[in-house]
Amino acid sequence: MTQASPDFRTLAADYLDLCKPKVVALIVFTAIVGMLLAVPGAVPLDLFIFGTVGIGLAAASAAAINHFIDRRIDAEMARTRKRPLPTGHLKGWQVLSFAAVLGITAMALLWFLVNPLAAVLTLASLVGYAIIYTVFLKRATPQNIVIGGAAGAAPPVLGWVAITGEIHPHALLLFLIIFTWTPPHFWALAIHRREEYAKVDMPMLPVTHGVDFTGWHIIFYTILLLLVTLLPWLTGMSGLLYLVVAVVLGIAFLAYTIALKRDPDSRWPMKTFGFSITYLIGVFAALLIDHYLAVWLA
Repeated sequence: MTQASPDFRTLAADYLDLCKPKVVALIVFTAIVGMLLAVPGAVPLDLFIFGTVGIGLAAASAAAINHFIDRRIDAEMARTRKRPLPTGHLKGWQVLSFAAVLGITAMALLWFLVNPLAAVLTLASLVGYAIIYTVFLKRATPQNIVIGGAAGAAPPVLGWVAITGEIHPHALLLFLIIFTWTPPHFWALAIHRREEYAKVDMPMLPVTHGVDFTGWHIIFYTILLLLVTLLPWLTGMSGLLYLVVAVVLGIAFLAYTIALKRDPDSRWPMKTFGFSITYLIGVFAALLIDHYLAVWLA
C-alpha cells in the first residue's frame, strides 16, 4: 500500500520540528541579551533585527543537520522516533536542502547586513554543533557535552558581535556562564534517558561511568556555575540586583542537583533538567534588567 503524502499542515509541522523551536528560542533569547548588553542605550534597530534573524536561522539550520545525522539513532529511541525522518514524513535530501537554505540565508544576512565577524563566528558555531559535536564528539567520548558545549555557549557572543563588531570580555563572561551550565543541564536529561542512550551505544556519562558518578559531576559543575555567575558582578558588568538573583537561583539549582543525586530514579532528573532552563532564563533576564536599571538611574 502506498503511503499517503502528508498534507500542508503536517508538512509545515514537520519542517518546524526540524528547527527544534524550543532550543532555537533559548538560543535566540541569549543572543538578544548579548545584543542588548553590548551598548549602554538603544541598539541599532537594523543590526538587532538582521542579527536576531540571522542567528536564529543558523541555529535552525544546525538543528536540521542534527536531525539528518542522527536519523538512525532517532529511529531507535522512544523520545525521538516520531521525528520527521524516522517516520518517513521527510526524506534526507529534503532535510539537507532545508538546512542549506536556512544556513545560506543566515550567512548572507549576517555578512552583508550585520558584519563579517558575526557571520564567521556564527558559521563556526553552526559547524561546531552540527558537525564536530554531532558527528564526532557525541559518539567518541562521555565528555562530549563538555567539549561540544562551546558551540551552544556562543549565542550571546554572536549577539554582542552583531551589534559592536568586536568580541568583548563581558561577552566572554556570558559564554562562560552557558558553557558551565550545559553539563549539569544535559546530564540531568541523560540520567533520565540513560537506558535509551545505552541501547544505541551512545557514550553518555551515565552510561559509561554510572549514575552516581554523573550525579557528583552535576553537583560539581553546578557549584562551579554558581561561582562563575558571580563574575559579572565582580568585574563591574552588573550590579546588586543581578547578584542577588544569581545567588538565589544558583542555590536553588544546587538544591535540585543534590535531590537528583539522592534519588536519581524518581522525577528529579527531569525536574532538574526543567529547572535548569528556568535558571538560565532567570540569570540572563536579571543581567538585562540590571543593565537597564543602571542606565535609567545614571
